[in-house]
Amino acid sequence: MSLNRRDFARQSAVAGAGLALSGAVGALATAPQALAAEDPQEDRQDGQDGQQDRYGHGHTLGYGPLVADPDGILALPEGFAYRVVTHSGVTRLESGEFTPEKHDGTATFEGPRGTTYLVNNHELKGPRAKWKHPVPLAEGLVYDPAASGGCTVVEVHRDGTVAEWVGIAGTSTNCAGGRTPWGTWLTCEENSDRAGVNGMTKDHGYVFEVDPYDRRANRDPKPLKFFGRYDHEAVVIDPRRGHAYLTEDASGPNGLFFRWVPPQGFTHGRGRLATLADDAGRLQAPKCYDAAGRFVDDLSRAPKVGTVYGVDWVDVPDRDARTTAVRSQFGPGEVTRGRKLEGMWWADGGAYIVSSYARAESPGAPHDGQVWFYDPRRRTLTLKVLLGVNAAPDQDGAYDGPDNITVSPYGGLVIAEDGEGVQHLFGATESGRTYPIARNDLNDSEFAGVVFSPDGDTLYACIQNPGIMLAITGPWRRQPRR
Repeated sequence: MSLNRRDFARQSAVAGAGLALSGAVGALATAPQALAAEDPQEDRQDGQDGQQDRYGHGHTLGYGPLVADPDGILALPEGFAYRVVTHSGVTRLESGEFTPEKHDGTATFEGPRGTTYLVNNHELKGPRAKWKHPVPLAEGLVYDPAASGGCTVVEVHRDGTVAEWVGIAGTSTNCAGGRTPWGTWLTCEENSDRAGVNGMTKDHGYVFEVDPYDRRANRDPKPLKFFGRYDHEAVVIDPRRGHAYLTEDASGPNGLFFRWVPPQGFTHGRGRLATLADDAGRLQAPKCYDAAGRFVDDLSRAPKVGTVYGVDWVDVPDRDARTTAVRSQFGPGEVTRGRKLEGMWWADGGAYIVSSYARAESPGAPHDGQVWFYDPRRRTLTLKVLLGVNAAPDQDGAYDGPDNITVSPYGGLVIAEDGEGVQHLFGATESGRTYPIARNDLNDSEFAGVVFSPDGDTLYACIQNPGIMLAITGPWRRQPRR
């Protein structure tokens, strides 16, 4: 049953804009260089420099200034170190081919005897001849032999040795994806080319499941068509209700944030998704409204942190987009869109959702990125982080274009930057203050695939071009809540 506008207005009057959340992140406020900061003067003083917090607790924020890397790859705070795990054109798969290019979404999985498995997407679009190092067409693991993308499984042993093999091949533009509660990876195609377009022999725009533990389970890849065919970005699974939430990075019109409701009686588990029919369950798009009951056409309109929208869900008419793109099947006033809907992470009983740049969509208060929290119990979206326009992207110290995201075991969020100019990994505390974690000293490529190891000791992240996976270690510590 949908939350009606009257109920939402009454709830909003009680809860207020600063909706309290429990768990690792809680309610995030506006970050430095952002819009509508609680106290701009205080934010300038203690936002990113690691000084005493505004409450006099003496806790330091972040890990100190970044130190330039003499090897020209990754700047880190003093006391931190990195090592290269995989490097396209340098490291090799078990089968002998070079590691594929364009690293993107990544998840970690606990293996035996201290081993960590990672599944790493490769965001390769178009025909294979376009790329120097496409994902190899491993026997039995190919969906479309014309496509260049896919993902690899990386096995990191306690002694630092690494093995890598193909998880799936013949897919296109594999972007953020998502980890399932039952220990598999959902790899998403951010490309919806039909067979015959760009040399493809099959339709694309689907989600596929990859098992990091069982190579045999990945044979004969099957698209999970019930999730819809569109330019997928990320996916998370609600472990309690079984719903899937998915983002679409698209424009003209802007993309959508989807919910998939499983068929009645369905139970999730390893290999269970592949048993479902192509039209199983219900794929839905959001229709949002503010506390006054007014329809909201685009999430980018939100003017300040703490904005809360109620959410209704509208069924998608044709999820396989046989004649019309899914996002174009809705007319004005029917659904709420988002500018560059990117990474997601499930924590605190809901989904953290990134919506990146939005300047034209928000002319009164243009911004360079948002992080929302969807609460499935309340059926609300709450704006947690709002990054102001970065006026000097070539200068270090400000952030724009959030993309991949993870919730840190040390509190707050870790966000991969895919913006203009200097590229960072940066943290955001529970009050929204930001601090640097790493800087790309190699080139201006985006960061991607940010995720902690199962034990929390190592932060993995990728420089997308040419394709480098890095393991970052150091004196991690709990970050202040404020």
